[in-house]
Amino acid sequence: MERARDKASRGSYKIKEEKQKAKMEKSQIWLAFGAMALLLASATADDVVVLTEDIFEKEVGQDRGALVEFYAPWCGHCKKLAPEYEKLGSSFKKAKSVLIGKVDCDEHKSVCSKYGVQGYPTIQWFPKGSLEPKKYEGPRTAEALAEFVNTEGGTNVKIATLPSSVVVLNADNFDEVVLDETKDVLVEFYAPWCGHCKNLAPTYEKVALAFKMEEDVVIANLDADKHKDLAEKYGVSGYPTLKFFPKTNKAGEDYNGGRGLDDFVSFINEKCWYFV
Repeated sequence: MERARDKASRGSYKIKEEKQKAKMEKSQIWLAFGAMALLLASATADDVVVLTEDIFEKEVGQDRGALVEFYAPWCGHCKKLAPEYEKLGSSFKKAKSVLIGKVDCDEHKSVCSKYGVQGYPTIQWFPKGSLEPKKYEGPRTAEALAEFVNTEGGTNVKIATLPSSVVVLNADNFDEVVLDETKDVLVEFYAPWCGHCKNLAPTYEKVALAFKMEEDVVIANLDADKHKDLAEKYGVSGYPTLKFFPKTNKAGEDYNGGRGLDDFVSFINEKCWYFV
């Protein structure tokens, strides 16, 4: 009897040990996905040249025109512009006659002061061979900025549209995707005009990219301004609202965590694996 109990105890311990090992392995997988997304994000950000006091006049006013954003890290309008400006940088990466750059005015106050920067973001065009800038006053979209650069720089670059990894929901596919009991689904309810939604968009795209290869995890969004009935059904009253629909609870639960890539990865890591 004692031997049987001892054997059962060892068996139970072994099962727990195997489960813990599996849990750690899966955690490492999730962290790897997050790291991959961060690397991809860094590659995109590198398409915009970071200009410092030491290199500014070595890069600008030389043998190519330059569009320069003067920004501050704490500036809300700068954060809103960031994904559009990165998209612009990616599109002009191979244009040898144009540089897309940016200056952190908190770190390099003397450069920003020299070029008359008084508010953030300030966007200026420096013609080839000149340090006399022309201020950009147009819309702050990648398309509008590209049109301006093409006109000033004599280029003909089109904004590259990258395929999204976020599943776009609508009235026709919402139930099929979100209520699928074989999937864990994170949904962002957003409005196209919402500034906070625009700020979240690049991070949310990275989250979707990180979990793209996981068949039972879906990162999705819904234009709640267009589909007000669905937003109302799930109690959405502000934007963006994030709700998680795990396999075990298709009524949905609020996501109240942080809005950084690591926050989302940790949340999904914790929620999507169940151990008893």
